[in-house]
Amino acid sequence: MSYVIATPDMLAAAASDLTNIGSTLGAANSAALARTTGLLAAAEDEVSTAIASLFSASAREYQMVSTQAAHLHAEFVHSLTRAGAAYAAAEAVNASPLQTLEQNVLAAINAPSQALTARPLLGDGADGAPGTGQNGGDGGWLIGNGGNGGSVAPGGNGGAGGSAGLWGRGGNGGAGGTGVAGGAGGNGGSCGANGLLGGGWGPFSGASGGAGGAGGRWNRGSRRARRRRGCRWRLWRK
Repeated sequence: MSYVIATPDMLAAAASDLTNIGSTLGAANSAALARTTGLLAAAEDEVSTAIASLFSASAREYQMVSTQAAHLHAEFVHSLTRAGAAYAAAEAVNASPLQTLEQNVLAAINAPSQALTARPLLGDGADGAPGTGQNGGDGGWLIGNGGNGGSVAPGGNGGAGGSAGLWGRGGNGGAGGTGVAGGAGGNGGSCGANGLLGGGWGPFSGASGGAGGAGGRWNRGSRRARRRRGCRWRLWRK
């Protein structure tokens, strides 16, 4: 099955490009009108006159076809413009109330936890910005994956992955710069993918922590992942 997307900005840009193409073709046809439809005979003999008449008739037929094509082109551009505007309006009508409602409900749920612990109750942690070495944000206390640590320019350490919530997975550590170690992986959730809702070893099996970030060119990265199994932390290094 083909993958099709439609965005108002892309439709508007396509309509603008087609308008410019139509204007260019119209200008070229107008410039060629007088030179091609009124050809003079090369001589006064009947053959030259017939040849000039034939080329002039062909040019007039071309201008008629070009006029019809220009009308079709203008109608297509108009339809494309209207379709983009209608799609944008429908998208705004359908998305805005649902997004606003979702954001309001999530904000109301997370407000107490955010105020007390500076960490939401639900939601994934934000990823560290690339090139900054910023640590990934922690996921929600109840449900949420930790954000991935940000990569860093040469000479710095990659950011650590964020910790997961009760259900979730720790974020991956960011890649370190040249010659330095990558960031440590985030802590795995206490009941993540292999826990209470997954196919783990028991009701309290935890999800694995995020992978450590890739090290620099002359130093091995820190490959740390924390896992919780049987409600006890274990640490693997490799």
